[in-house]
Amino acid sequence: MENFAGIAFEPLLPVEVLIALALVAFAVSALAVLRRAGGVWWRVIAMACGLLALANPAIVQEDRSVLPDVAVVVIDDSPSMGIGERRQQAAEAEAALKDKLKALPNLETHIVHAGGQAASGGPNDDGTRLFEALDHALADTPRERFAGAILVTDGQVHDAPPKETAAKIGGPVHTLLVGKPGEIDRRLVIERAPRYGIVGDPLSLSVRVEEAGADGKLAPVTLTIQGHPPQTVMVPVGASHEIPFVLDHGGPTFIEISVEPGQHELTLQNNRAAVMVNGVRDRLRVLLISGEPHAGERVWRNLLKADPSVDLVHFTILRPPEKQDGTPIRELSLIAFPIRELFEVKLPQFDLIIFDRYRRGGILPQQYFQNIADYVQNGGALLEASSPDFGTPFSLYRTPLAAVLPGRPTGVVFTEGFTPLLSDAGRRHPVTADLPGARAKQPAWGRWFRQVEVEPTHGDALMTGVGGHPLMLLDRVGKGRVAQIFSDHTWLWARGFEGGGPEAELLRRLAHWMMKEPELEEDALSASSAGDRLDIVRQSMKPDATPVTVTTPSGATQQVTLKDSDGGHATGSVPVREPGLYRLSDGTRSAIAAVGAINPKEFADVRATDALLTPVAQASKGAVRWLVDGMPEIRSVAPDRDRAGRTWLGLVAHRDYLVNGVQQVPLMPAILVLILVIGGLALAWHREGR
Repeated sequence: MENFAGIAFEPLLPVEVLIALALVAFAVSALAVLRRAGGVWWRVIAMACGLLALANPAIVQEDRSVLPDVAVVVIDDSPSMGIGERRQQAAEAEAALKDKLKALPNLETHIVHAGGQAASGGPNDDGTRLFEALDHALADTPRERFAGAILVTDGQVHDAPPKETAAKIGGPVHTLLVGKPGEIDRRLVIERAPRYGIVGDPLSLSVRVEEAGADGKLAPVTLTIQGHPPQTVMVPVGASHEIPFVLDHGGPTFIEISVEPGQHELTLQNNRAAVMVNGVRDRLRVLLISGEPHAGERVWRNLLKADPSVDLVHFTILRPPEKQDGTPIRELSLIAFPIRELFEVKLPQFDLIIFDRYRRGGILPQQYFQNIADYVQNGGALLEASSPDFGTPFSLYRTPLAAVLPGRPTGVVFTEGFTPLLSDAGRRHPVTADLPGARAKQPAWGRWFRQVEVEPTHGDALMTGVGGHPLMLLDRVGKGRVAQIFSDHTWLWARGFEGGGPEAELLRRLAHWMMKEPELEEDALSASSAGDRLDIVRQSMKPDATPVTVTTPSGATQQVTLKDSDGGHATGSVPVREPGLYRLSDGTRSAIAAVGAINPKEFADVRATDALLTPVAQASKGAVRWLVDGMPEIRSVAPDRDRAGRTWLGLVAHRDYLVNGVQQVPLMPAILVLILVIGGLALAWHREGR
């Protein structure tokens, strides 16, 4: 198609020469006018025609191909579109738009689905990002061809640009809203939650329940700390409320908060929220009670004092009880030791009590041992490293501590060399399973030379010594934990005798197990996200084939059969497609795992709304329409016309084109110039001759 594009000049002489000739012609013409010469104007016409011919004007004609305008339709596929009939509304709107846009002349349509899973294939943590998809769709489209965009969504868009940016998009951005205006949904909002907390110190988080038209009413909110029974409080709707809690172990702890469903609910997914708080121990308070001095006492002290986070109180019996000289017990030390304060008043403040080669001898009253037994029952931790006296009448087993100690002495003490070995239980327990060298049938550890024989009454024997007799027992007693080592030769490993052994690592793990650190639990279920999958680990003391039920944030469930592996672990994995909190259970154990965002933006507010996209529509001269009011008409409009009306939406018809070729037609052919010049001069001479 040929179109007139204008007039072009291609001078036959340099522009400077043409200007000089024009000045000469003007001077001659002016002189002739001053002298009142006849035929001067015909000379002016002749010279003007000659100069115009030298300028060589030409009419320019272009061969143009009209380019189609580009319209982009963005369909919201985010999880919130699955509420009610929203996805069906969107599908019907998409089909109607295809027909309407196909009927418009010279228009190319791109349909983009956005807001679903992330590009990596894993769950999308960033909410609904429709404008990011729009930018990608327009990456190769010149703004001169952009007719406009139509968004089909519920209005919950998390990357809506500000007005200043929306005005520069280059075309109208229209929105067709699914759902219904004025929807009501109860939701739970976490206003403030600590990221870290001191174990044992009071903490709190601030929550708010939101529900249109229900301000002031009370709603039951349940707080569940991982591994603890739930607690319920009444929270006024629309107001902030503080909920106190306490962490009982170090490391990450998931806290789940949920509110009872209201009368009007779009989804129950935003009735739940979760936070993860990392527990930090301020100081590990340890009470070390040593019997008479021996070679291993310094090892215990060095091990505990090497950790700056340990507050150690060390009570050593420097004088055997059988030595009687009439000196009162309270005067046996240079400074009176605060026995009553330690074993009555401040006993609950200790995190761990260690008896190292202690023998009963009248220094501590029986009531104090009963206090320690009660301390363990109420959640305390006790570690007992036995000496040969454990099998004598002076044994700690002859005190009220017998109620919490898992090993009963037989009175036999072995004094032969032996290498500590892991039992079948020890190969599965996290305290000992992965000790350096433990996987070998005969670990390359140094020998010990003394062991007290006991009969296990309860607990798990993780290590064995002479003749397969228990060397280390672990047990849970009430709310507390107890560990016993039936030898006083652990110090040989610390000194490197015959190559030594993992003494420091073993005692560190023992302490952490007694402090209830989650990674050392021998019977637990856990899971962690790794990209687009959820890895599941079950730690157990015996093989367990029970499948694990995984509940997704949206409520869907699936079962996973775990495969048994080394160290008491059974592992498996499932693919994940949505962010949020996953719940796992095998009937006896349970766990919580966070994939992506713990509280996804997508479900923070699921009510259909025009509030977020109306400013964008105003800035881009578009419009927002609810589909429940009917499907609007789609029109092509000129760039300078309105782009939306009460019942219609407009797409700009730019009529951009591509130039395929250019043709120039001379405006003054040579024969015409010759006739004009000669004719003008002839008329001038004729006038002068009169």
